[in-house]
Amino acid sequence: MRPAAHPVGRLLGQVWLWPAVVMLGVGLYRLGTPELWRDEVATWTVATRSLTDLLRLLQHIDASNGAYYLLMHGWTVVFGDSVVALRLPSVLAMAGAAAFVALSAERLFGGRVAAVGAGLLFAAVPQVSRYAQEARVYALVTCAIAAATWFLLRALERPGWRRWTPYCVAMALAGAGHLISFSTVAGQVAVVLLHLWQTRGAVQRRLLWQFPAAVAVSALPVLPVVFMGSRQSDRQLGWIETPSFRLLVRFGEHLAGAPHVFQALALLALPALVLPGRRVQAWQALLLAELPVVSVWVVSRGGTSYFIDRYLLFTLPAWAVLAGGGLAAVYKAVTGLARRGRTPRQARTVGVLLAVVLLAVPVVAALPKQSAIRHVSSHSDSEEPFRAAADLIAAGYRPGDGVAVPLGEQSWAMVGPGVSYYLPSDVRPYPVFVAESAAEAEDLSPTLCAQPAACLGQGPRIWLLVLGDTTDPLSAIPPEQAQVFRARYGAPDRVTPLGGVTLALLDRTG
Repeated sequence: MRPAAHPVGRLLGQVWLWPAVVMLGVGLYRLGTPELWRDEVATWTVATRSLTDLLRLLQHIDASNGAYYLLMHGWTVVFGDSVVALRLPSVLAMAGAAAFVALSAERLFGGRVAAVGAGLLFAAVPQVSRYAQEARVYALVTCAIAAATWFLLRALERPGWRRWTPYCVAMALAGAGHLISFSTVAGQVAVVLLHLWQTRGAVQRRLLWQFPAAVAVSALPVLPVVFMGSRQSDRQLGWIETPSFRLLVRFGEHLAGAPHVFQALALLALPALVLPGRRVQAWQALLLAELPVVSVWVVSRGGTSYFIDRYLLFTLPAWAVLAGGGLAAVYKAVTGLARRGRTPRQARTVGVLLAVVLLAVPVVAALPKQSAIRHVSSHSDSEEPFRAAADLIAAGYRPGDGVAVPLGEQSWAMVGPGVSYYLPSDVRPYPVFVAESAAEAEDLSPTLCAQPAACLGQGPRIWLLVLGDTTDPLSAIPPEQAQVFRARYGAPDRVTPLGGVTLALLDRTG
């Protein structure tokens, strides 16, 4: 009798382990280097409120992110609110997603080549790294959908409530995290139908009612989020443009974060789709990747648009699974050819070497982008120098100073809380032109004072922050505010454009 393998040996032999470890390392690399951008600042300012204030806010805005905010509230209580602490849940989630990618590829295509290759390809995609290092919900949703895919594949093989239950849990978590992720059901329907077509078994016909029932059960916990989110969608999503057909065609390039990387993934996927062996499984993976994107594109054409790459990040695991299947198809074909005149071991070596070379193509193509997304300001599409502004204010701060930040229609920029995050704990200028704090207003931003003169305060100095680079910051604020400043302080004594934001000091003591 062969002796039982050591537990460590069994662990090291698991196909999901190395993709998860690699993804964890990729996610942790320079995790704290990029500065928080406005969406991450929103996570911080909501998660660090009291639980009562957080729940009140969700009644007015961002209910669709409520589950994530509640998670982060508990997380920050335990682990703090440093940049690394805020982003660590996303790193762990992407490592989990890589593990489930490997498991799904193994179940669909069989063998270690498909499994490990798919997991490593997933970790190499620039957008995966980008959102593994972001304090937002997208990585957690990606992990939940990747898990739901694996649980679905298991349930298809042997239907039963023990296998449908984890699928329901994963889908419910994904839907609570981001409603758009439920569009993956469009791809899952195709997976189920292709499975039924391939098996045609009497037992499998139970799937015709079990799968819809599982989807319905998954949706029940998400219904409150749907109800609350639908009332807030115009305010939160009005900035997303209606997508064109050209954007749909080229969406994969945006989804991967680099055109060459997506093109390499697509080329790797082709062998799985055309070579004999696992073509049905390859089409299952392709439809799982594409149908959610198409369905969201169609919906976005008719009203509120949801068509943006990070909202559909959860479709990347299916692309990685398909590309892993392509590696496995090439490996199988080359190994078969190499066996002529060679030993089986030599043939396998040839196949593995070719698979490694093919795997290296998208990895090498991703390296420039992988470096770029770890730059200090790489998380924002526009410059948001919150730390630079905070450093200047801290260096020149005097007790009794005030600060005026963009409010009202410009509050989306999150300049006030963004700068506040990077200020030392003993540097707290009082807010100017604020009628209610964000917590009091039960919103992401403070309420703008209707009478600027009444909300100016008595501070001898005011730090003024305006959007854009300018030498005349008073011209960049509402005229009634500028008039009050000119009457009491005159012209700014110091104006510093920081690249995206200008900081000025108004000083009536000078």
